Amino acid sequence: MIARTNDVALLTARLAVAALFLPAGIGKLFGLSGFAASLAGKGVPFPELLAALGVAAEIIGPIALVLGVFPRLTALLLIAFTVVATLISHSFWTFPEAAQQAQQTQFFKNVAIIGGLLFYFVSGPGAYSVPSRFLRRAGTPKEPGLQTARGQA
Repeated sequence: MIARTNDVALLTARLAVAALFLPAGIGKLFGLSGFAASLAGKGVPFPELLAALGVAAEIIGPIALVLGVFPRLTALLLIAFTVVATLISHSFWTFPEAAQQAQQTQFFKNVAIIGGLLFYFVSGPGAYSVPSRFLRRAGTPKEPGLQTARGQA
């Protein structure tokens, strides 16, 4: 019962994190030139390239999260994106005093997201994931290091 609850919790967490990133990525995709212009306005070098990479991370990462594929790589990709985005857009100490509180809240919200992604990095996707389903159907031993909520696969 506990293992099943853990797997449901891992799936729910993956869906929740994906729900944050995917709509943002799709929005940036349809406004890519505006996103690149905002990066350029903040002094970011190669804004067009970095805007495209950011959009790719915010679209590919959540899809991989939902499917539960490449969990460690997915977590690292989204952590790297979140760190860079946080430093570019929410370095609250550089904002005027009136805006610092709001930016500090956004900064620490992103720190919490990074914490959640670190949990995913360590725990893996759980039993309700594409790799887990394929491995179970194939009857093959699960690959070393593939984690489920029930422990080492």
